[in-house]
Amino acid sequence: MKAKDQLEGRNLIIEVINRKRRKILNLFMDKSVRRDKKIEQIVSFAQTRNIPLQAVHRKKLDEMSIGGVHNGVIAYAQPLPEVHMDTLIDASFASPEPAFFLLADELNYEHNLGAILRSAAGAGVQGVVIPRKRGKGLTPVVQRVAMGGAEIVPVVREGISSALSKIKKAGIRVIGADMNGQSLFETDLRGPIAIVMGGESKGLSPTLQKKCDAVVSIPLCNNLESLNVSVSAAILLYEKRRQEDA
Repeated sequence: MKAKDQLEGRNLIIEVINRKRRKILNLFMDKSVRRDKKIEQIVSFAQTRNIPLQAVHRKKLDEMSIGGVHNGVIAYAQPLPEVHMDTLIDASFASPEPAFFLLADELNYEHNLGAILRSAAGAGVQGVVIPRKRGKGLTPVVQRVAMGGAEIVPVVREGISSALSKIKKAGIRVIGADMNGQSLFETDLRGPIAIVMGGESKGLSPTLQKKCDAVVSIPLCNNLESLNVSVSAAILLYEKRRQEDA
């Protein structure tokens, strides 16, 4: 496990402060940053909790930044706790809401994973599964784009096939997303489900499609073949939410 996470940007740091899921260890702030409401909240938090806050030149932050966008503040924090698929499944059965998971295979663009985590948080997803070895993990860019989504939605790093075996054993339906599937809007998504998304370029592999109880597609106009994976994921997640709330 990583010793610490680097958090970049005031929005993410505010979310970490407010969600209280992990500790912020120290902060670095542009000494000439405009003192807006969020900066004042970060400064007040550091002073109240005796967290070291170092005022530095913006050039120093530019050199420290991994993602290239820090908005005048960078923090080091404890890494998010490791979560296992079995724990997620147990928690879903203890919840009044039906199990609701998203599995994303081999996402190589950090902005896609970050956007998916943000959408998952808004849709009430109980856990996101990404491969342990393939694709991006919870990098500083992913966490910044997610804007707190990773603080809300547990992220499991496990082989997709392994996670699906556990999900199916628990009696949870598996819904895959592929351009050749049946219409999403004609598919019943109510009840416990896990939605499986493929990678940006490969889509959902034939092997994973065989593990699905149903494969759905998003009807498109103008001869488009597909949408960005994070956009597709958001549409699927909110169609599931719409059906549950109807």
